[in-house]
Amino acid sequence: MKNSFITAFCVVCTFVLGTFCVSAQQRYITHGVEKGETLYSIAKKYRVTPFAILKENPEITDRENIKPNTILVIPVSEDIDGATEEKPIKPKPEVQENLNQDRPIGYTRHKVRKRETLFGITKAYNITEEQLKRYNKELYATPLRKGMVLQIPKYPEVPEEEETDIEFFQYQVLPKETRWSIANKYGITVDSLIALNPNLPKNSSYLAEGQELRLPRPKGDSLKEQQVGIFESYTVPKSIGIYRISQNYGIPVDSVIALNPEIKDLGGLKEGMVLRLPKRKPNDEIVNTENFIFYQVKPKQTVFTLTRNLKISRDSLLLLNPELENGLKAGMVLKLPKKKEEVLQVKNALVIDQINLLDSINVVNKPNLMFLLPFRLDRVDFSNSDKTQNQITGRKDISYAMGLYSGAMIALDSLKHLGISVNVKAFDTERNADKVNAILAQHLLGIDAIVGPVDPSLLNTVAAQATQKNIPVVAPFASANAVNFNNVFYSMPNDELLRNTLLDYIEKNRTKEQVIVIADAKHLEARQAILKRLPYARVANMAKDGSLHLVDFKGMLTRNEENWVIVETTDESLVASVSSILNASNHNNETGGKTKVRMFTTNYNSAFEGEDVSRPHLSNLKFTFPAPFKVDETSSFVKAYKKKYGIDPDRYAVRGYDMTMDLVLKLAYKKNLFETNKEIGVTEYSGNKFDYYHKYTAGYYNNAVYVLGYDNLYIKELK
Repeated sequence: MKNSFITAFCVVCTFVLGTFCVSAQQRYITHGVEKGETLYSIAKKYRVTPFAILKENPEITDRENIKPNTILVIPVSEDIDGATEEKPIKPKPEVQENLNQDRPIGYTRHKVRKRETLFGITKAYNITEEQLKRYNKELYATPLRKGMVLQIPKYPEVPEEEETDIEFFQYQVLPKETRWSIANKYGITVDSLIALNPNLPKNSSYLAEGQELRLPRPKGDSLKEQQVGIFESYTVPKSIGIYRISQNYGIPVDSVIALNPEIKDLGGLKEGMVLRLPKRKPNDEIVNTENFIFYQVKPKQTVFTLTRNLKISRDSLLLLNPELENGLKAGMVLKLPKKKEEVLQVKNALVIDQINLLDSINVVNKPNLMFLLPFRLDRVDFSNSDKTQNQITGRKDISYAMGLYSGAMIALDSLKHLGISVNVKAFDTERNADKVNAILAQHLLGIDAIVGPVDPSLLNTVAAQATQKNIPVVAPFASANAVNFNNVFYSMPNDELLRNTLLDYIEKNRTKEQVIVIADAKHLEARQAILKRLPYARVANMAKDGSLHLVDFKGMLTRNEENWVIVETTDESLVASVSSILNASNHNNETGGKTKVRMFTTNYNSAFEGEDVSRPHLSNLKFTFPAPFKVDETSSFVKAYKKKYGIDPDRYAVRGYDMTMDLVLKLAYKKNLFETNKEIGVTEYSGNKFDYYHKYTAGYYNNAVYVLGYDNLYIKELK
């Protein structure tokens, strides 16, 4: 009976993928824009349309004024090879050198076989996904399919020493330095820093000034890589040690000695000694996450590819990173303007390369999942169908479990059609710790990830056992936990993040609008948090019975500027009353003027969905709020769910589908969720998005939030 109850949710869902064809005779070249050239003159030269050039160069925002030295990608036909020889392109020498480094030395053809993926093809030919797509432009718009003939670029072999670092040195911690700043300064992760220094405490991230750490030697630090002309003379002053000199110049002690062997010959550093040292790096090398974000250079990348991928000009990149004048090397950490966060994927201030999980599936990986959910089969009476239905619909824990699991089953069927094989074990926790311990003792071996449980107390039990085997646990509804476990992924964003996301939206979009806060007695903490972020906001007085002091409030509204009112409460009657008052204020008054009002909340809860709350009022007020999920009635999942069950999926079913899709696709990319999380940024599915950041020893927290608002009675996402 239990098996039939669970397998009743199985359903088949298919994907229909559209395809586009691109002529095999087309290829792509680059063109360096010279002074006086226009988009139209360049298009005429290569016998293409201006639209074709704009399509390949979406970063061009001013088509009427293309800047000199801009590098354009030009789609050309094989029959106009000679066109490029009429007038040689004259980019700067540095640009030409980088273009040559990134140019293929030849090509080979590859016919796509059944179930092949972009990930598998790029690994087989030792190229990047961007390099493959650059010479097979159709892959930007259409998925990989059987029978496609791809043009595979061949690149010169990269010398082994450019890709590996086998030397290490002792580093002394400077004042105010952190594990994160040091790791990023030397192009490694915090986890790698800890692995290199196993004596670091596990329960604290504290570093003491002068503390010694073992670090990999920076790229380009060896003497054979130092270039002529980048050294300066340094006269040793009184009372300075060799460690301080090495720190001031950003090189290890043994490099100082290697550059100045007289130190060793004379028995140590002496006052007045003239040393030969690399030119000093700028003082702003200290990691500053308030003004900058950072990117770690990968093997085989060039300045040309970086400027395109990072959406920044070459001049701007060199201005922020003058060390590039000495050459680009794998492992370097580059500074980028903070504003680039708006167009790049950033995690913990580091830019991550965009990876399409659907294109990066490795079918060799076969994830093993365990679902631990409160189906409460021990409480359901299957002998009475009416009673069974009432029990299922009347219990929240069963609703959670049924929703999550029904959505997950549709996700698993969809993934099956993508060629991913998943082994699933589903168990009823019965909300009982002894039952859960028994399940884990018998079935934990070989599991790659656990979904659930829902109960906070059981989450501690599961996380404690799973962490011993380094198994990740994905919590469906938890945003945090009283006990810290480093293996838990909290899929729900926390209340503070939701509040700050809404306040960020207000700060970015506000011009002259007046902000008023209405908060009842239970939400004084929220009121204080809002006033801390928006000190110019005014606070409405509340009556002793908890209602809004109407006379005082109406006197606060202004006709000169729009009024933005933030309502903080869980009281449905207060929401209904306030929204009605605000809606009435939005209409023309007796003097013919008009008061404009918009309504917000940082804590969207069931009070705003109550029967007494008017949806037209909320729509008229353009009611805006943060949310961990949104509703997309047009998604393929919603259609599949309705086809199977005849009803719309609830938020729990949508969450079950999205969580499962996210988890399995990440495990199909790398069968280690912890490692995958370091490389993958924001992912989004039917109604949820995920952006996990790792909080040291405390687990992984979802940093992705939607800002939603009413528009003509519909709730839409606001950018």
